[in-house]
Amino acid sequence: MYKKELAPEELLRVIFGYTAKIASERQLNAVLVHMADMGREMILCDRCTVWLIDELNSQLYTTVAHGVDEIRIPYGTGLVGSAIQAGEPIIIEDAYNDPRHNADNDLRTGYHTKSIITVPFGNNDGEIIGAYQAVNKLTEIGYFTARDLELLSLAASYAGKSLESVMLHQEIIDTQREIISTMGEMGEIRSKETGNHVKRVAEYSYVLALGLGLSENMADLLRTVSPMHDIGKVAIPDSILNKPGKLTKEEFDVIKTHTNIGHQLLRGSKRELLRTASIVAEQHHEKWNGSGYPAGRKGEEIHILARITAVADVFDALSMERIYKAAWPLERIEQLFHEERGLHFDPAIVDVFFAQLPKLLEIRQRLTDIEEHT
Repeated sequence: MYKKELAPEELLRVIFGYTAKIASERQLNAVLVHMADMGREMILCDRCTVWLIDELNSQLYTTVAHGVDEIRIPYGTGLVGSAIQAGEPIIIEDAYNDPRHNADNDLRTGYHTKSIITVPFGNNDGEIIGAYQAVNKLTEIGYFTARDLELLSLAASYAGKSLESVMLHQEIIDTQREIISTMGEMGEIRSKETGNHVKRVAEYSYVLALGLGLSENMADLLRTVSPMHDIGKVAIPDSILNKPGKLTKEEFDVIKTHTNIGHQLLRGSKRELLRTASIVAEQHHEKWNGSGYPAGRKGEEIHILARITAVADVFDALSMERIYKAAWPLERIEQLFHEERGLHFDPAIVDVFFAQLPKLLEIRQRLTDIEEHT
């Protein structure tokens, strides 16, 4: 069924609604989704794609394309490449009669592209950073008009400048994450662990958090901060940290201080990432029944992210060979988690652990270190 062009008041409602959403959003992918949805609703098309430039790989790519997954094409190819290179919009009534149309994506997805409108957008300095591309007009006329170009150009002008701000924010977050991951690896290297330990714990934690019903944002936050769970080990003497035999009570008391040390190192930050990392560092050795350390917290007194990290950390510790023990077989690990459900570990997280075990094992296989495998 054909759609009718939006009345002015309807169009204003769409524009104001999406500009408010874009202005309040700090997650890059969410902004791109809002941009694509705004474009589709404004000009009544079947699909709207937001393309960005990957300068490092000389590609154009989209993570947001209605109906399809990520697409990457060589820079300068296709209609979108032509529009970006020329810095000018393109309107095509019949894509298959235009030699610039790249039909490979249609062949791969089974979709039939008819009419196309492509509008480049720039940043605050006027540099082109991407393009809107709308496909298949849904009104009776069946192709895009000068009015559609005007509307999509309006959306591109606003969204492109907003996108630059979000991309800069994302770059800062990515840099923080890289620093956090590197610091976490430094803590593990001192205890003869390899960098993949913190990577595995991060990925396990993310899967468990999602399985437990936490939001994508919270799960991603945990994946980012969990590599710092043992950062306090940087202050533990090597003679204790890497002792091959059984620790004395006094030595174990020293080991336990790494939780408070990690908390002290991170807690003063104003950044959400580091504040959350400080909580995980302090509480990941607490136990559901209150017998853990450093404070003997019990049940839900322990932060949910620390409870998840505890399961992920123990699973990895038991799975891999360490200086003081051999790797456990999977059956023995499963038995321990059954036995410690409601004692060491939150019962709900243990249930999620078993439900998500195939995913965890795939991660373990993918991130197994060569040193640990031999």
